[in-house]
Amino acid sequence: MKKKKTQVFTMAISGLGSHSISLFFYVVFATLLHKGKTSGGQNLVTNNVSVVEGETAIISCRVKNNDDSVIQLLNPNRQTIYFRDVRPLKDSRFQLVNFSDNELLVSLSNVSLSDEGRYVCQLYTDPPQEAYADITVLVPPGNPILESREEIVSEGNETEITCTAMGSKPASTIKWMKGDQPLQGEATIEELYDRMFTVTSRLRLTVSKEDDGMAVICIIDHPAVKDFQAQKYLEVQYKPEVQIVVEFPEGLTREGENLELTCKAKGKPQPHQINWLKVDDDFPSHAVITGTDLFIENLNKSFNGTYRCVASNLVGEAYDDYILYVYDSRADGAPQKIDHAVIGGIVAVFVFAMLCLLIVLGRYFARHKGTYFTHEAKGADDAADADTAIINAEGGHNNSDDKKEYYI
Repeated sequence: MKKKKTQVFTMAISGLGSHSISLFFYVVFATLLHKGKTSGGQNLVTNNVSVVEGETAIISCRVKNNDDSVIQLLNPNRQTIYFRDVRPLKDSRFQLVNFSDNELLVSLSNVSLSDEGRYVCQLYTDPPQEAYADITVLVPPGNPILESREEIVSEGNETEITCTAMGSKPASTIKWMKGDQPLQGEATIEELYDRMFTVTSRLRLTVSKEDDGMAVICIIDHPAVKDFQAQKYLEVQYKPEVQIVVEFPEGLTREGENLELTCKAKGKPQPHQINWLKVDDDFPSHAVITGTDLFIENLNKSFNGTYRCVASNLVGEAYDDYILYVYDSRADGAPQKIDHAVIGGIVAVFVFAMLCLLIVLGRYFARHKGTYFTHEAKGADDAADADTAIINAEGGHNNSDDKKEYYI
């Protein structure tokens, strides 16, 4: 029993150093008061704490079913911070938040890396109970540093962007976004002092003209910060986009009329040169080019062909074609060769209808043809020859006044 008493005394005065005699005797009295108490159903609990550097940590020592046993809090060096509601340690950053039979609640303000470690909640029972609260100090990274290999990139080329998160604990995680599209970078982690880290992520991507003005975002993921990011807008150069617009005429291009074309070209940088040419042929002698416009007056069919506008800048060149077909001056709304086809079709239908009508009429008259008889021919069928037929004819020529005619 004497050995146990000595152990209790030692625990009570640990870390007191040169504190007052009154405090020492208070500890001795508290120890003797609880001499012989067993832990019984008492249960000492605490929690681990994560705190951002410079902020305040709360350390809680809680006892379930306490029977008036003494609670104290020790630092990682086993120095007493609080013995019940008394603070022997001369560090004013520790302040009592709450003290009762069941809880000792202490705050530690302006936390630094040196405060990190294992804190001990101790309950004076026989044997003594201990619970451990690990304080982890989080150090947020500095502002992300975003750098590009090139400030301006031509379409189709690859560029590299780096994002650096310096001096954090633990190491940061870096994510990339282009617009709303997630991208994958390649990260390297450098360990510094006191478990501090610097993380650098490299993003390589091939750009297109659609990427011009697009935001590339570096997002820092760290438990000490939220919504920590930096962004850069891509500047992409691309070759011109070319379009030929017909200013006049609105409909068909007819002989004798004028033609006006405008070449519209857009690129980055803006096209420094725009040229007109006729593919596989010479320009009409009286064609006029003014800037981006082409004007041809008094059109004729010898001007037919493909006219091309070519625009170029530092990235490259592009072109657009206009195919000219000059129609007869009489053409109205459609090519004249289409009118000939329509007329030919109408004539063919008319001829076919006439042929059908003639065939029908011919068959009709053939079916309604008649036979002609007279009384002079009576008996001719029984005569052996022509003379006999005339003699046998009824009435001969003397009865010509009584001649009758019939249609059968």
